[in-house]
Amino acid sequence: MLIRAFVPAHITAFFVPVFNENPLLAGSIGAGVNLEKGTNIFVTTENGSDRHIHIAFNGEPVGRNNAIISYSVAEKMIPKDFSGEIKVWQYFDFPNGYGFGNSAAGALGTALALAFNFKEKTFLQASQVAHKYEVLYKGGLGDVIAQFYGGIELRIKPGAPGIGVVDNIFFEGYKVLALPLGRLSTKEVLDSDVIKLIEEEGKRSLEEVLKCPRVEVLMKAARTFSERTGLLTGELLEIALELDKDLRLPSSMVMFGKSLFALLREDEIEKIKATLADLTIEKYHICDVYTQRPSVERWMGGSL
Repeated sequence: MLIRAFVPAHITAFFVPVFNENPLLAGSIGAGVNLEKGTNIFVTTENGSDRHIHIAFNGEPVGRNNAIISYSVAEKMIPKDFSGEIKVWQYFDFPNGYGFGNSAAGALGTALALAFNFKEKTFLQASQVAHKYEVLYKGGLGDVIAQFYGGIELRIKPGAPGIGVVDNIFFEGYKVLALPLGRLSTKEVLDSDVIKLIEEEGKRSLEEVLKCPRVEVLMKAARTFSERTGLLTGELLEIALELDKDLRLPSSMVMFGKSLFALLREDEIEKIKATLADLTIEKYHICDVYTQRPSVERWMGGSL
């Protein structure tokens, strides 16, 4: 049986890390946007005498050291009495390490697909497994719960799905521009001295948006956060300033990646495309906001 799960890509606009010895209580508060593009995860199971797990990224097999979070999730989700082969294919619309929540999406999609296959855990229980290993291996703090709820989200209490609290901002008429421009390690930033400044500015940003929960306030808060923390600098800032000339709302940095995002109105799209062409930026995405929770189902689309 072939199972397919889809988990949206997630952009963190600003955040405050919250650490706890219990990974289900750890996480982040802040805000972000879920995208209609993301990660498709396919899982097959085949009974046999030995137990093997195989994981591939975009069709290429990856070893445990390069996919420790997804392997750990799979090992936890597979029943102890199961013997056979489990194959997990993860296909990403965005490159890994650029700040679009691929690690969390792969973990969450793997957990949901295996839960669907074995029928031994609920949607929420599977999502908590994904969050646990994301936190333990520092893949991220708030992506799983954000992807669990979808939309333009406000994370107002940290923790795994079912523990943390997420609210959503109402919006209409916006698409998301996503520019994946380079890699930035979440683990390195979380382990750095800038974390205290991130905590201060993230709390201020969230308070501003909660007082007036509109996308206009969110994007201004995101841009202020990215500049005051010193994360948005150099060439990335120069590109953001060029984009701003065509936009009603400021663009901002994706946390964490050397990437940018913006919310666009329909009449701004062609101007932005022309500006990106002038900047010789060819790889970008313009897509809708994903407003549902992740999907999981038996896949009838044929073999991979």
